[in-house]
Amino acid sequence: SNLALVLQDQGKYEAAEEMNRRALEWREKALGKEHPDTLTSVSNLAGVLRYQGKYEAAEEMNRRALEGYEKALGKDHPSTLTSVSNLALVLRYQGRYEAAEEMNRQALEGREKALGNEHPDTLTSIYCLA
Repeated sequence: SNLALVLQDQGKYEAAEEMNRRALEWREKALGKEHPDTLTSVSNLAGVLRYQGKYEAAEEMNRRALEGYEKALGKDHPSTLTSVSNLALVLRYQGRYEAAEEMNRQALEGREKALGNEHPDTLTSIYCLA
């Protein structure tokens, strides 16, 4: 939700987590667990969990989002590739560097194919591998 993102930007992570959980619960009921908007809520929750250092929970949410996006939108969709990149970030924070690198390479290859070499998301993937 927008309010959750504002709270997160203000460093109010516990409140942001609660708002994200509410938004996720509402979207699951209204749209279903695999709807792309629901998966956005899953990703948002993963992000605030990561900011709090709750890396295992963040990884679980990122994997859920990734699997859902792959089913709903396909492996080469920009939202799926962002989810790959988000998972790589959590893996890096956990010290799982080889797994993070593998995910970053997957994101880069997909972004080059789907978005081109000059797209900002592609350039972000290159930066993540540097």
